[in-house]
Amino acid sequence: MKAIYAHGAKDLRLTECAVDPLGSGDVRVRLARGGICGSDLHYFNHGGFGTVRLKEPMILGHEVSGYVAEVGADVTGVKVGDLVAVSPSRPCGDCVECHRGLPNECLNMRFYGSAMPFPHIQGAFREEITVMASQCHVATGLSAGEAAMAEPLSVCLHAVRRAGQMMGARVLVTGCGPIGLLTILAARRAGAAEIIATDISDNSLAMAKKVGADVVLNTMTDADALAPYKTGKGTLDVLFECSGAAVALAGAIPALRPRGVIVQLGLSGDMPLPMMQITAKELELRGSFRFHEEFAVAVKLMAAGLIDVKPLITHDFALDDFQTAFETANDRTQAIKVQLAFGA
Repeated sequence: MKAIYAHGAKDLRLTECAVDPLGSGDVRVRLARGGICGSDLHYFNHGGFGTVRLKEPMILGHEVSGYVAEVGADVTGVKVGDLVAVSPSRPCGDCVECHRGLPNECLNMRFYGSAMPFPHIQGAFREEITVMASQCHVATGLSAGEAAMAEPLSVCLHAVRRAGQMMGARVLVTGCGPIGLLTILAARRAGAAEIIATDISDNSLAMAKKVGADVVLNTMTDADALAPYKTGKGTLDVLFECSGAAVALAGAIPALRPRGVIVQLGLSGDMPLPMMQITAKELELRGSFRFHEEFAVAVKLMAAGLIDVKPLITHDFALDDFQTAFETANDRTQAIKVQLAFGA
């Protein structure tokens, strides 16, 4: 069986990987689609992000779907042949954070394709993977590509949940990569009345408009694009900062009204904060990290036709063309979500 290993910056290799044994509560899945995520690109481009660095070869990938090839003796609810979205979130269920009801903050989290712990948690870009049955969510009615979008959509559903009351809110989304675009879809589904999106890529902004943003602004070509929203002490209720860029955060805060909410999703290392503005306007800064129970909700929303992720999937490449796939995913002038096709 083959898998995509990252050995360091710009050093990906498609090499052999052993198949994990099948336990009584496990499911063996033949991979169908795998989406290249921003974190995968950080490992590809830089060998890590922030203080997180590759210390050993690691299989990338955590946005995956596939077909059930075999089930363990105790597995129910999933059968051979089912298309499943595979959740990469595997909290231990027994640490203090899990007992507090925060499985996404698990102290012993095993999240596919993460170099945060050492030894690293190997990822899911492999032809077959053995997973716990609880990770499998049957994706009836969806394509394999749509099912593989359950993971990034879950991130955004969790972020919208962290923001609190969305009904009637005026929302700003900074950064219109896949996470920003899915946040637009999730915020609208939650009741946002107006959504303004900013980015520095016209291609990304065109997609933001397509998926439902009311206003799109290129802050590269117009540094004062947000000025109309900065009148008084600001006019917007919620900021979803999806770029991880300090300049985007600093530029957006003046557009928030007093006691507005900032939800930080973008991860690219530490960012300086304009604390005087945050304090004087009594803004709430909330982190949003991963997800857990939102994964099942993501699959249900897509299957019910309540959130349509299909426009975001702009490219797919055969597994053997992984190098081209990653290079294409790097090019925001043409790509939104790039997926690998594993042949299933």
